[in-house]
Amino acid sequence: MTTRNIDRLIKIMAQLRDPTDGCPWDVEQDFKSIARYTIEEAYEVADAIERDDRDSLREELGDLLLQVVFHARMAEEEKSFDFDDVAGAIADKMVRRHPHVFDTENHDPDKSLRDNWETQKANERTEKSRARGEEPGLLDDVPIGLPALTRAEKLQKRAARSGFDWAEIGPVLEKLEEELGELKAEINDGGAPERLADEMGDVLFSVVNLARHLELDPEDALRGTNAKFVRRFKYVETSIRDDGQKLEKVGLDVLEQRWQQAKKRGL
Repeated sequence: MTTRNIDRLIKIMAQLRDPTDGCPWDVEQDFKSIARYTIEEAYEVADAIERDDRDSLREELGDLLLQVVFHARMAEEEKSFDFDDVAGAIADKMVRRHPHVFDTENHDPDKSLRDNWETQKANERTEKSRARGEEPGLLDDVPIGLPALTRAEKLQKRAARSGFDWAEIGPVLEKLEEELGELKAEINDGGAPERLADEMGDVLFSVVNLARHLELDPEDALRGTNAKFVRRFKYVETSIRDDGQKLEKVGLDVLEQRWQQAKKRGL
């Protein structure tokens, strides 16, 4: 994208936010009201990448960029920062986190790229905490707004850097079995919804931990299973419809039979 086009986009956003001549919907928005759209657009980008659709990717990246421009415009209106400050901040951060590229004279070649990256992130966390008058905590900046599976993985990885982790997978599996046992016991005891939710959360957290030890991304794994479920269920729907029957009338035995057919077909 050229500088001319980014300047044009910034001016368009300013016009949309004009209290007199702008768009009423855009004018009434604030940071909280459009936060969900920002998250949705990030997922749309991921979806375009998953489908390997470059035309859609270009469009979705534009939608995501609009969200950045939108937030920056609102901040500029309240005199907090503007789009140039946002671009400058991330540019400075990238330079700090890549000393092997931008500061080769002072870069320690014996440190891995990941170690350098994590050192810089730790320094940034410390500076932010001290600016708030707080002592830095290892988990402080893991965003609450992340998808729960992703946040669980990040929390576990961050804690593991302090040694709070199992060295082998055996105890991880045992912990998962323990949590499943506690969930089963709560179900058998007719547990209250909040107790069931608590135990279910522990099971899911343990599953994420197992995925991490297997070096799998739990979000990607579940996304793949979701896609598989859609393929197989579509086969069930289509095959039953082709037989002149209605999905909700055939019964579970028939549905399971068609599901197994879908599996055999490699769907």
